Amino acid sequence: MAYRNIKRLAVGGLLVGGGAATATYVLLRSSKQELNRQRLTHVIAAELRDANNQNQLPTREQQVQALQQTHEYDVLVIGGGATGSGVALDSATRGLKTALVEKYDFSSGTSSRSTKLIHGGVRYLQKAIMGLDYEQYRLVKEALHERANLLDIAPHLSYQLPIMLPVYRWWQVPYFWAGIKMYDFVAGRQNLQSSYYLSKTRALELFPMLKKEKLVGAIVYYDGAHNDARMNLAIAMTAARMGATITNHTEVKELIKKKDENGKLVVRGALVKDRYTGKEFTVLAKCVINATGPCTDNIRLMDDPQKTKICQPSAGIHIVLPDYYSPAAMGLLDPSTSDGRVIFFLPWQKSTIAGTTDSACEVTEHPAPTEDDIQFILKEIKNYLSPDIAVRRGDVLAAWSGIRPLVKNPNSKNTESLARNHVIEVSDTNLVTIAGGKWTTYRAMAKDAVDAAVKSCQLQPKNDSLTDGLLLEGAAGWTPNMFIRLVQDFGLDSEVAQNLANTYGDKAVEVARIANLTGRRWPVVGVRIMEEFPYIEAEVTYACREYARSAVDVIGRRLRLGFLNVQAAEEALPRIVDIMAEELKWNKAKKEEELKKTKTFLCNEMGLSCHVSLLKVPLNFSKPEIEKYRKRFQLLDQSKKGFITAIDVRNYLESIGETVQEDQLREMLQEVDCNKNGKIELDEFLQLMCAVKTGAMANVRLETALRMGERKATKSLPFNGGL
Repeated sequence: MAYRNIKRLAVGGLLVGGGAATATYVLLRSSKQELNRQRLTHVIAAELRDANNQNQLPTREQQVQALQQTHEYDVLVIGGGATGSGVALDSATRGLKTALVEKYDFSSGTSSRSTKLIHGGVRYLQKAIMGLDYEQYRLVKEALHERANLLDIAPHLSYQLPIMLPVYRWWQVPYFWAGIKMYDFVAGRQNLQSSYYLSKTRALELFPMLKKEKLVGAIVYYDGAHNDARMNLAIAMTAARMGATITNHTEVKELIKKKDENGKLVVRGALVKDRYTGKEFTVLAKCVINATGPCTDNIRLMDDPQKTKICQPSAGIHIVLPDYYSPAAMGLLDPSTSDGRVIFFLPWQKSTIAGTTDSACEVTEHPAPTEDDIQFILKEIKNYLSPDIAVRRGDVLAAWSGIRPLVKNPNSKNTESLARNHVIEVSDTNLVTIAGGKWTTYRAMAKDAVDAAVKSCQLQPKNDSLTDGLLLEGAAGWTPNMFIRLVQDFGLDSEVAQNLANTYGDKAVEVARIANLTGRRWPVVGVRIMEEFPYIEAEVTYACREYARSAVDVIGRRLRLGFLNVQAAEEALPRIVDIMAEELKWNKAKKEEELKKTKTFLCNEMGLSCHVSLLKVPLNFSKPEIEKYRKRFQLLDQSKKGFITAIDVRNYLESIGETVQEDQLREMLQEVDCNKNGKIELDEFLQLMCAVKTGAMANVRLETALRMGERKATKSLPFNGGL
C-alpha cells in the first residue's frame, strides 16, 4: 500500500511538476514584462511615502471633523479590518480623496483573531497538484508574492518562522518532502529559506516537547508570521498619513442613493453615526466600497434587501498556552488530525498559540470560544507532545474565536459553490463589495477592489496602485538593533525596548519620549503596567493618540494583553482605564462604563467566562480529602466567619513570613472569586481545590501560598522518631 502511494505521488509529481514549471515560466515572462513599470512605481511610492511620513497624524477629532465637512469623497470604505484599511491605503496612494469608517475599532473583527501566519497556502498547493488545478496554483503563486511583500514592507511587525511537519510513517517522508519542495519552487526568487528534512534525533533536539513514539523524522519549511492587529493598525495609520480620512467607532446607519446623469439610482454615500459622541451626519462619495468581512451581507442587504446572502461564516478557535509548549523560534503543523482539521503550535509574543477549529457558525460581531472547542484542541495536542508533559486545561491563558468569511461567488453560474479566492461584486447601484480571501493577500484584494471602483464609478486616479513595496507605518527607520538605541538614549529596560521597537518601528521613539520616570536606578523610564509583561503606561497614552477610544481597543488590539493572558488583562484593566481617563478626560461614570464593557469582552470573547466555569466543576473528593481541604480553609478563616477575605489572606501570609502588596492580595482573591463579591465561601474553596487537583486550573497563587505554609509548618515540627 505504501509503495503504491509513493509510486502514485512520483508519477503525479512528474506530471504536475512539468505543468507547474510551465506555469511558472509563463508567469515569470509576464512578470519580466512589468519589471520596469514596477520599478518606476516603487520610486513614485517611495517619494510619496517620504513626503507623507513627515505629516503629523491628525487627531481623531480632526478626522471626524473632516468627515463631516468634506463635500464629497471619491471613495468611502466601510470596514477597518485588513482589507478595508488596505483599500483606503491603495485608494489614497492613487490620489483619490478617500474616507474610511469602522463601526468598532481597526482590526476589531477577524483581522485581529487570525492564526498570525503570513502564508502562501501549503494545503492549497496540495489541492492544485492533486487536482491539476491551474487556478489554485495561481492563487498560491499570488499569495507567496504577497507574503514576501508583507515581510518587506513591515519588517518590524513580521518575520520568517520555520515550521516543522512531524512524520510518523516512512512512506510520508517523500510525500511531504516533494510537496514542500514544490512550495519552495513556486515561490521562486521570493522563497524565504529552503525547506529541509530532519532525522528523528535532530527533530527532537529542535522540538524537544515532541512525542518520540513512532516518529521517523520531520520536514521543516518557512512561512511568515506577524502581529496581526498591529499590522492592521500600521496599514490604517499609513493611509491616514497619506491623506485618507479614517475614523473608528463610526457606524453606517444607511446607504444614500442618488440618480446619476443617466437617471440611474446609485449609491453615493452613507448616513453614519459617531458612536463615541453620538452625532449622526452624512458622508457623500462617488463610490462606496463594502469591506466588512463576515458582515458583508449586512451592507449588501442595506443596498438591496432582496439580495441572496453570499457569506458562509466559519469559526476558528485558538488557545494560548505558556511558552514551554513550543520552542521560541519554531512552529509545528500537522494537516491531518483525527477529524481532518489542521492542528498547530506557533510561538507568538513569548507564548504558544494552538489551534484551530473550523466549524460553521452564525455571523456575530462578538464571537466567543466554547469549552468544547478548547477541549478538542487540548485533546489533539496531547497526540503530539511527549508523555512527560501534562497538557492541562489550567494552562490555557486565553482563548478566542475568529470568523472566517467564506463566500459564494455571486458572479459564478454555480452560486452555491464557495469561492477559493476573494470575490468582487459590483451591484446595480454601483456598491462595490470585496469579500473572502485571507490576511496574506489583503493588498492584492484591496488593489482589485479599487480597480473595480475606478472602472464602475468612472473615478479619475492620478496613477495606478503604488502599494506593492510601499513601506508601512514604522518601517522606514527601523533596524533590528533599534532597541539598543532606545535603551541607551532613554534608559528603557531591554525587554521593553525590544517590544517597543518591534511594535511601533521607528515610531517607538515617540512612545519613549512620553514614558514616565520609574523612580529607580534602572530602568530610568518606562513604568510597566504589569511586571511580567513588557507593556508600559506610555503605550496606553500613545494608543489614545492612535485613535483608541475604549479600554477594549487598548487591551485587545494595541497591547494584545487580552489575547495573551485574560486574567492578567483583567488585573491590568483598572490602571489602563485610569490612564485613558486622564488622556481623554473621562469622568467617573465613563470609567465605570469602560470597566464593565471590557470585563464583558474578556469574559465572552477572550475566554474568561470559560475559565470561571472551571471553578464550578463537580466535587470529586473522598471524605479524607474533604476533611484535608476543610482544614486548609480554616487556616485562612481563623475567625470562623465561613468565608475568606483579602485581610484573612494577608494575615495568613504574614504568619508564614511572606509579605504581599495590597494590590497583589486583591488579585490573588479575584483570581478565584467565582461570585465576584470580594470573599470566598467554603464551597468556592472546595471547587477551587478540585479544579487544581484535576488540572483544570494551574499555578493558582492562593493554593500555592497554602502549600508553602503547610511545608513550612511540617519542617517546624519536632522529629518524633517515626511516622
